[in-house]
Amino acid sequence: MTSGEALALIKQSLITVIIVGGPALIASLAVGILISLFQSLTQIHEATLAFVPKILVVFLVLIVLGGWMLNILVDFSREVLTKMSGVLP
Repeated sequence: MTSGEALALIKQSLITVIIVGGPALIASLAVGILISLFQSLTQIHEATLAFVPKILVVFLVLIVLGGWMLNILVDFSREVLTKMSGVLP
């Protein structure tokens, strides 16, 4: 494996991490912004009010998109293992 192939593999792994983790992070960010807006408008500053809905939304996103995320990770793993089989003697 050349250094160019290794860099391409690293780039592809980072892109895969962003694609797989992105939906949950974006949903958590959106809920966090909405709850912060609600807390600032009502002047209710309770820590659990911000934490519990974010956890629920992340779990919901993982339940809904879990199969799609798993397919992406399996495809990436299969590709990495195929490339490694050509490198190992």
